[in-house]
Amino acid sequence: MLDLKKKLEEEIAVLDMELRVELPREIAKARAHGDLSENAEYHAAKERQGMVNARLGQLRARLRTLSMVDMSRIPRDRVGLGSWVTVLDLTKDEEVTYQLLTSEEADVAQGRISTTSPIGKALLGKQVGDTVKVLIPGGTREMEITKLVTIHDDPA
Repeated sequence: MLDLKKKLEEEIAVLDMELRVELPREIAKARAHGDLSENAEYHAAKERQGMVNARLGQLRARLRTLSMVDMSRIPRDRVGLGSWVTVLDLTKDEEVTYQLLTSEEADVAQGRISTTSPIGKALLGKQVGDTVKVLIPGGTREMEITKLVTIHDDPA
């Protein structure tokens, strides 16, 4: 989660620089060309300014939300945000390990799933030994939790 906060802060810094320095320079340069009604450079810069402003608002709101995550409320003995969960897929008889993260950090190919995904939702709040049934597009899968490392245990 700290990586996500850092990533958001870096993107905010880049966009803030573009909004405060680069775009005003482009707009001023385009204005110097005269008639604004037919000035494509001016209109493109103003449109970009609006998009950057909107994106900055989204990023700042997401950063505020992440900053409110109370680590003490994430369970130490149950699956929660940041947990590494190893499950035995009883349907396929294979073991799979997932890390439950925010939707921005999810990367299914790397085993990083969102807490809002069907599997993520099914695993949240469960303990080692619990069995969950997950409704996925291909049907229902049954999984038994065999190992759990919470965000509190993870040395990374």
